[in-house]
Amino acid sequence: MMRAFLSLIRRDTKLAIRIGGGGGMAVFFFLVVISIVPLGVGPNLKLLGQIAPGMLWVALLLSALLTLDRLFQADFEDGSLDVMMAGALPLEFVAAAKAVSHWLTTGMPLVIAAPLLGLLLNLDVAAFWPLILAMLVGTPALSFLGTVGAALTVSVRRGGLLASLLVIPFYIPVLIFGVGAAGGASAVEGAGRQSLLLLAAVALVSLVLGPVASAAALRANLR
Repeated sequence: MMRAFLSLIRRDTKLAIRIGGGGGMAVFFFLVVISIVPLGVGPNLKLLGQIAPGMLWVALLLSALLTLDRLFQADFEDGSLDVMMAGALPLEFVAAAKAVSHWLTTGMPLVIAAPLLGLLLNLDVAAFWPLILAMLVGTPALSFLGTVGAALTVSVRRGGLLASLLVIPFYIPVLIFGVGAAGGASAVEGAGRQSLLLLAAVALVSLVLGPVASAAALRANLR
């Protein structure tokens, strides 16, 4: 079972890299959003530095939403999803593998790009590591929660927008605690540590409930 799980992750990761448009499109959108923030806020570098963690998290969240429709849609259209449902690997593990692949091809590039783009917002260099740590903890929750929305809309033609609307309310705790963990002076002390622990708790719950809810949604849609 574990071999099949890892094989599915490798398959989806290779397909995402070969086809393109997933992580690359998300990073490009991330860059565009961050680039226009200084135009709207103005040349106040102090203000930009203060809002940088929040803006980076909001832009990352919106960028991750762009690729949700790629989680199951292609496999649904070519019939691969039906084969997976009839296979020996439980559907919950299939959903988990999809989420892991999504994080590797979309979440990880966004985390790597975040501190670099933070320079455009005058992000303090001392805040780089708290930001990276918070995003490494929180971005898997975006992928695992995103599978639920993608599974609910898998049979809807061009259901990416609907999937985004469905999962945004569940992304709010990740956004709140992520900004709190990245915006503190340190992610290992005081309020920053509390936010990081709460963010980790949300991520762990998402890792458990996300695949279960996604599998149930797939069974309901493809019955």
